[in-house]
Amino acid sequence: MTNAHYHRGDATLISVRGIEHRFWGVHPWAADGVSVADAVDRVREAVRADATAGVGEIGLDRLRTRTVTPAQRQLFEAQLRVAAELRRPVVLHGAKCWGDVVKTVRPFVPAIPSFLFHGFSRSGGLIPEIVELNGFVSVGKAVLNDHAVNYRKLVAQIPRDRLLVETDDDAEPEVRDLLLANIWAKTAELTGITEAELDANADAFLRTFDTP
Repeated sequence: MTNAHYHRGDATLISVRGIEHRFWGVHPWAADGVSVADAVDRVREAVRADATAGVGEIGLDRLRTRTVTPAQRQLFEAQLRVAAELRRPVVLHGAKCWGDVVKTVRPFVPAIPSFLFHGFSRSGGLIPEIVELNGFVSVGKAVLNDHAVNYRKLVAQIPRDRLLVETDDDAEPEVRDLLLANIWAKTAELTGITEAELDANADAFLRTFDTP
């Protein structure tokens, strides 16, 4: 089964049928404490060294700050340039500012071949734009919350060929696998998607690798 987003050490990982793909990037929560030039050099080196690596988790955030900071934006755009240079897919973070994230990544298409909108939780109005950007949307453990009625409605609006599931955790494999199975079961109940379709969607996101 595909897990579209979890963590191990400094890497964000995607696992498809047990094969892991690493994504390297500096999270927006760390933007105010890093040198952009140094961070970008590290990301470029790590991604370039692995033909199956992508860039991420990167983006913008208003969950921990009232507004998107200049440091966040500078770091995000610099890492997008790395992804465009190496033509690698990107895992995106956009808590409480997904519209801004969509606007920021648009000029990088088609140099960046695909995007994963990790933990997307805004209204469905952005979904057509995400699809236009060759974007995929990953559904997380919020779908298990019986009180998250609006989130479940949003999940049902995601096109099945753009949908993935994720745990977004750093738990031990046994714990993570159980959580993933529960997330998939609820997502399948809401959308009708099959495990084979999830794997195919992950393949579609990842097959865009094109190492220079």
